[in-house]
Amino acid sequence: MSIADNLLAFTFAATVLTLTPGLDTALILRTATVEGKQQALRAVLGINVGCLLWGAAVAFGLGALIAVSELAFDVLKYCGAAYLCWLGLNMLMRPRTSMSSSETDARPRSNWFVRGMTGNLLNPKIGIFYVSFLPQFIPAGQSPVIWTFGLVGIHLVIGLIWSSILIGATQPLAGVLRREKVVTWMDRTTGMIFVMFAARLALSKR
Repeated sequence: MSIADNLLAFTFAATVLTLTPGLDTALILRTATVEGKQQALRAVLGINVGCLLWGAAVAFGLGALIAVSELAFDVLKYCGAAYLCWLGLNMLMRPRTSMSSSETDARPRSNWFVRGMTGNLLNPKIGIFYVSFLPQFIPAGQSPVIWTFGLVGIHLVIGLIWSSILIGATQPLAGVLRREKVVTWMDRTTGMIFVMFAARLALSKR
């Protein structure tokens, strides 16, 4: 395959994977609905920084360690599952009933950025995905480091576009989506999804 063919093939594959609903989609939709556009954008930025850090780890060899070491994989896997379970149980046990501007302002501005980034960093599946997926699209004789960062960059751009669409889709319905019962339902539904993903991650194998 030529370089152009490699880029087109990766772009298509990364787009399909990005559009597949998952934990990041649930996090973005819930945050945009309950807490607004700005907090959702912080969550998106955190998610993308997590992906970028995983890309850097893979480019410089750390991701390969996660792929071959059972212990390293299990430690990261269980830490990630515990973190997702903690987030999910908080939403299930203490769902919000409203989101006033004063409540939003009182929260740390980096809160959802940190949660988005931490959720990705504690998911070893992302590291293994990059380790196993990215090399297939690096042409022979090309720099693995440069190409890894380039492909991760394409993945991030696709993710940003899709995340912006998700956030934008919630804005026309913001008034309805921020009603007390809807806010509580969104928190509990997202919390349940997080707990399910935590269980799935804890029981997953490489």
